[in-house]
Amino acid sequence: MSIIVTDTGFSTEIPIPAFTSLAQLPFHEGALDLTNSDDPTALTAYLEDMRLIRIDFPSFSDGRGFTLARRLRMMGFKGRLRARGHVLADQYAMARRVGFDEVEISDALAQRQPAEQWLARADWQAHDHQSRLRA
Repeated sequence: MSIIVTDTGFSTEIPIPAFTSLAQLPFHEGALDLTNSDDPTALTAYLEDMRLIRIDFPSFSDGRGFTLARRLRMMGFKGRLRARGHVLADQYAMARRVGFDEVEISDALAQRQPAEQWLARADWQAHDHQSRLRA
């Protein structure tokens, strides 16, 4: 089971269609799984049809998923964008700033980092580096 983290805390998965991979892209049902090394330009023709894109984070120290999310938003993706895997509560504000709407974590991670730790970073717009420098 997975936990979905949003600015309001923990929730469970909202029923969605089956996720497809980039290799199965022409046969998608609106939900796509990307690895952190996939090329987002392959999605250009499909972005308007996508409702949810989930980007895998195999390690908390691998930031390529953040770059991929930002590129997708800059390409015009308007649907839900989800980080999945090894994302820590300390990384939540960064995930939101680059364009992620939510984070999917394991039950084990949710036990080690409870909702309070994630909610402490939910006011991500007010606590970024740029706004502190401008103050």
